[in-house]
Amino acid sequence: MIRAWGERIRRADPRWRDLGLTLLVQVATTIPFVVPRDPLDSPATWPAYALTTLGNVPLVWRRRPVAAIFGMVVADSVYTLALDGPGQPLPYAPLIGVYTMALLCPPRVRIAMGVAVGGLVVASVALNTGTARELLFALFVFAAAYALGRLQHTRQAYTAAVEARAAELERANRIEAEQAAARERARIAREMHDVLSHAVSIMIVQAEAGPVAVRRAPERAEAAFDAIAETGRDAMAQLRTMLGVLRADGSARTAPRGPQPGVEELAGLLERVRGSGLEVSYERTGAVRGLPAALEATVHRVVQEALTNVVKHAGASRVSVRLEYGARELAVTVTDDGRGPGSGGRGSGGRGSGAAPGGHGLIGIRERAAAHGGAAVAGPGPGGSGFEVRVVLVTSALEVGS
Repeated sequence: MIRAWGERIRRADPRWRDLGLTLLVQVATTIPFVVPRDPLDSPATWPAYALTTLGNVPLVWRRRPVAAIFGMVVADSVYTLALDGPGQPLPYAPLIGVYTMALLCPPRVRIAMGVAVGGLVVASVALNTGTARELLFALFVFAAAYALGRLQHTRQAYTAAVEARAAELERANRIEAEQAAARERARIAREMHDVLSHAVSIMIVQAEAGPVAVRRAPERAEAAFDAIAETGRDAMAQLRTMLGVLRADGSARTAPRGPQPGVEELAGLLERVRGSGLEVSYERTGAVRGLPAALEATVHRVVQEALTNVVKHAGASRVSVRLEYGARELAVTVTDDGRGPGSGGRGSGGRGSGAAPGGHGLIGIRERAAAHGGAAVAGPGPGGSGFEVRVVLVTSALEVGS
């Protein structure tokens, strides 16, 4: 409860806080006027009480410490010189004024006010008792008020710096979260592009070949339609896996989610491409080994996108897929015998940049390679004929990090 009241006071308007402090000091300075007194002491008169109150009033404007201290000094001087009223245990209002001056004023003002207050303290003691004991006590309490003001200034500056740092970290975390969300959206968009582009390309090829096969080879037509269905089911399964994480309702927790396709799933991918009429060869050389799941998914998507471009734009009859396992790298090469990059939409805006002006095929391949510390190169095949996509991926986590 006390902490709650303290927090409420801290958040209150400063003017109300200063008014409350003034009233509190007024209560403290009223006590000597109302408690029983020795008949030999100075009498408690209304003029003395009024002048004491007048000396407390400048505390309402204590955030202008120079003017406030000046008003307190004038009132105390008149009280000391003109009246003989009850004394106070401590100079409450001037002490608060010195504390506020130390808290709020710049060094130049603090130095000037410190010299002035010190001189006034010496003069006041000389007019009162003139003893060294009173002088040392007065200097001590005013120095203590000044020191407390400087300590509070340091504490407030430290608190402000901590709050600013916390706000900066919060902004940085929010920006990082937004950037992470943007990267994740880009990744999902890239995955969807690869899945849909490949599936639709295969389905179009099979659908176009279907009517011809119905007339000439019904058994091939049935195989073509089966390939269309299988390709569609596979695309739907992969899309369901990717989009399941985006669902906000509770059913997403129970939705089945399989791993991303990797190197082992390349066989099924190549079989579906063979169904479109292409002759596909596949080989793995070097120290064949298991790879991290993210790297295997990248290999699968790179091969998928390269084969999609072959089906859509190459006019090829043969395509080869080769994985070369090195000590720290994996090279993925897809080569076809179709049209080269200089014809049939395979220039800078054609297949070389994703099969269409503004396409994202090769751009996506390059981004995937860069994410694993590698690079992608696309251009004419061996001997200048056909087209070749070669991607080198770093398999060492240490190399990627560097």
